[in-house]
Amino acid sequence: MVPTDSNKNNKKPTPMKKISVAFFLLLTVLACKSPTETKKTTGSPKDIHDKAILVDTHNDFLTQTMEKGVVFDTDLKGRTHSDLDRMKQGGVNVQFFSVWCDGNQIHPFHFALRQMDSLDAVVKRNPDKIVEVKNTAELMEAVHQNKIAAFFGVEGGHMIENDVAKLDSLYQRGTRYMTLTHNNSTSWATSAADETSPQGGALNSEGKKGLTVFGREVVHRMNTLGMVVDISHVGEQTFADVMETTTKPIIASHSSVYSICPVPRNLKDDQIKAIAKNGGVIQINFYSDFIDPDYNKNKEAFLHRHQVEFDSLVQAGKNVYVAEEWVFSKYDQEAQSFRPPFSLVIDHIEYIIKLVGADYVGLGSDFDGIPSAPIGLDDVTDYIHITEALVEKGHSTEDIDKILGGNLLRVLKANEVY
Repeated sequence: MVPTDSNKNNKKPTPMKKISVAFFLLLTVLACKSPTETKKTTGSPKDIHDKAILVDTHNDFLTQTMEKGVVFDTDLKGRTHSDLDRMKQGGVNVQFFSVWCDGNQIHPFHFALRQMDSLDAVVKRNPDKIVEVKNTAELMEAVHQNKIAAFFGVEGGHMIENDVAKLDSLYQRGTRYMTLTHNNSTSWATSAADETSPQGGALNSEGKKGLTVFGREVVHRMNTLGMVVDISHVGEQTFADVMETTTKPIIASHSSVYSICPVPRNLKDDQIKAIAKNGGVIQINFYSDFIDPDYNKNKEAFLHRHQVEFDSLVQAGKNVYVAEEWVFSKYDQEAQSFRPPFSLVIDHIEYIIKLVGADYVGLGSDFDGIPSAPIGLDDVTDYIHITEALVEKGHSTEDIDKILGGNLLRVLKANEVY
């Protein structure tokens, strides 16, 4: 998707203002509020947005680097959802960069390391703007210095190649969550795509759905390391097995609400309640297909109209996600015509708040991994619109701070090993 121009030149708050809010969040977000205490909205949406610690748990720019050769610290407006300067302009303080490949990738572990190397190079060139961090203490220091704190999130357990030692290596490189599966199952965990496949889908190496004994070992090792377990993309049985196994709060790094948009990648009410009981958080995905129940039929009709070009790209060696994005970009005006309204993103956030409370929802955009987002979320400069909408809905500053990043910081801190 080609982002529209944006003219946001808002000044950032001073580093000391940022750090005071951040420490407040980490110290108080777990505290129980008195039932008689009144929550208030204080300040304008811009003030609230600037003072909050904004965390996005899923950005796929590293895939753009691998597939297109684009460079994060260059001006990519109109070509990608993200670049370094626009990310800072949008007020992003903490970014989890997704490390992804599909299940057909040869030597996926080494492919993951190459993606990490590409971010290393950006950080080395821009030490005044972005830094890779390993824990919340380093995160806080980065925020204090007005730098983006960068983590890795590995999207797909196949990248450890059935080797716990490789999981340890990814942790040492700065991976602080791993999505147990992508759409493809591993031998030790089944995905949502496979568990819901009309053809029956893949089973794990024990001939069933869910986690194997080794899969439970992976979850235990992640708990021991301090790597957050991510259940986006996993099937319902894998989800249930994770909840039975984990000793730490989990996340859904980029998922939305099944009751609003019933696709296998979204979370049902009982799953949302289970995550809340676990103390975890659901990070809302911006992908139009996971937000709008009417979007898929429009997308399928669009792709059918351009099937010849799509198929030729796939036959030329492009993966289906990149081919889809290319077609969307070429026929941008047509693709824009069936984007869902911005209000639907807020509906997903509101649904979780009403179901389990404001402590269990955050943002996992999936920018640069999706061909379409709702109107008003054109690129990483547009997070402010979420803050504006939450203020308009009457949410308190405290709850907005949690949604923008405080909830994720709480979960990250709860997983850390000291």
